[in-house]
Amino acid sequence: MIGNEYISNFRQSYHLAKVLCKPQLIPQQYQNRADDVCVAIDMAQRMGVSPLMVMQNLYVVKGKPSWSGQACMSFIKARYANVLPIYVGNKGTDDRGCYIRAELPDGTKIEGTTVTIKMAKLEGWYNKSGSKWQTMPEQMLAYRAAAFFARVFCPESLMGIQVEGEVSDSEPSKSRADILNEQLL
Repeated sequence: MIGNEYISNFRQSYHLAKVLCKPQLIPQQYQNRADDVCVAIDMAQRMGVSPLMVMQNLYVVKGKPSWSGQACMSFIKARYANVLPIYVGNKGTDDRGCYIRAELPDGTKIEGTTVTIKMAKLEGWYNKSGSKWQTMPEQMLAYRAAAFFARVFCPESLMGIQVEGEVSDSEPSKSRADILNEQLL
């Protein structure tokens, strides 16, 4: 059951959303959309960040919300010290990879999963139509490594939302027959 305090807070958030959806400073997908801004305000309050940070870094891709890669790294840096993307392997080869290393308050270093070009190819991320893996592999390695790190070490920061690229990468690739059928319709 929803309590009176929640309803009161929601009313205040919705009033704020009606004000915040007006400026051109906010991303276009939120302009004049008080309902969406209200959701962003709610998320921001639960995360302890500004609503503008949520609006600038939360995208809807094919009906699913998705955090930007920069936001994911920001969430990690807000929680841990000395956060670094560590690159391994040789540039331009399938063994090129990246993982995130961070430090706990007691000085213990923690490391996330190493994401490699070989992994991207085996998972089908690399050759998808419109994929940035071929044109910006270093960036994609770092973003995906950050997403893997966050899923293990601070999943509450992501609030169950996928990170940029995960939404499109998790969809099955279309077969040549599917593409030809779409063209015929």
